[in-house]
Amino acid sequence: MSSSADLEQLAEIELQKEEGSCFTDGPSAPPVSTPSLDPSHPYYDVARHGIIQVSGDDHYGRKLIVFSSCCLPPSHQLNHRRLLEYLKFTLDQYVEMDYILVYFHYGLRSSNKPSLKWLREAYSEFDRKYKKNLKALYVVHPTNFIRIVWNLFKPLISHKFGRKLTYVNYLAELREHLNYEQLFIPPEVLRHDEELRATQKGGPPPSVKTPPPRPPLPTQQFGVSLQYIREKNREAVIPPVMTQTVTYLKEKGLRTEGLFRRSARVQLIKEVQKLYNLGKPVNFEQIGDVHVPAVILKTFLRELPEPLLTFRVYSQVQELLHVESSLRVTRCKQIVESLPEHNFIVAKYLLCFLHQVSQESIINKMSPSNLACVFGVNLVWPRHGSISLTALTPINIFAELLIEHVHTVFGSRCPPAQVMP
Repeated sequence: MSSSADLEQLAEIELQKEEGSCFTDGPSAPPVSTPSLDPSHPYYDVARHGIIQVSGDDHYGRKLIVFSSCCLPPSHQLNHRRLLEYLKFTLDQYVEMDYILVYFHYGLRSSNKPSLKWLREAYSEFDRKYKKNLKALYVVHPTNFIRIVWNLFKPLISHKFGRKLTYVNYLAELREHLNYEQLFIPPEVLRHDEELRATQKGGPPPSVKTPPPRPPLPTQQFGVSLQYIREKNREAVIPPVMTQTVTYLKEKGLRTEGLFRRSARVQLIKEVQKLYNLGKPVNFEQIGDVHVPAVILKTFLRELPEPLLTFRVYSQVQELLHVESSLRVTRCKQIVESLPEHNFIVAKYLLCFLHQVSQESIINKMSPSNLACVFGVNLVWPRHGSISLTALTPINIFAELLIEHVHTVFGSRCPPAQVMP
């Protein structure tokens, strides 16, 4: 059996081989641009490189955190101890809820890789608090280096943690697991994936495009517009999924600790979605898990073709950081009052409910701030591309203000068709 030192040496040799075959196209691309990052950020020296990004949620409401090796600068330009602290600082905002890690391996070189000693320290410092709610670790474009390092770490890694690891050879495979359109993927990684697919068995690259969607069923609830749902449900102003999940959660879930932070069994969520889409009844009482309707509500919002608060408000929300703190509630009110009437009514219904959840935060631990971390990206997202880590801050502030000051923000506009939870 190979000793630890032998494996370390073998890993280094493999990495150098990979560099020789993969990085022949000149210097690496410039770091990811993070124009809205405040220089006063406590980890500005690390965060400015864009190594770590939070990219919305996966299909089942679990936060996506991305680590991109190609964004690592040369080791002499980065304090790796600070990198570890920044990774923990980022994860600390999300580890109380279920989350997913995506690691893009392409771009790791001898010149920018952290040492194996650093990796051991990182693994030992990520105690149960970080590991228990990590639901999956996707390693994209794995190489022999990765497999050797994994063998090196096997004695330290529990069997339970090992089952969370999935190797992903091509980006297209991620579509099966994640909301691919929300995922932050560096241009270098996209180019590398294209090259890999082009050389696959010497043939043309397989298509990564999704097949054209089928026409929605008349009973469809997920992935169709608010207007479609209203037309097919006898002009019901609030979509049935929302009324049923909110009604159940108001009765059974308000005092559940970590409500909206936990995921549920993936297969069960798929089954409930299918029932809704077929127009069949869903009995949450029979299911008996309060986290199922919570995940269904988040999933419904996330799968709307246009966000509940519309694409148009995204740029206005991003500018919220430039508004004086004392004027932000007024600005939120202006943004919300500009929504189309139907969106306004549905948003008011949802935010009033979330305000009620926050009123029980002493017991359920879901303050307006915690709810904003969960719901912000499900209410607002850009028309094109993913949400960067820096873009999350104004989104979360906006969502927190809506939840905390819901009566001020929504109070002066009362459409005749409005419904309250």
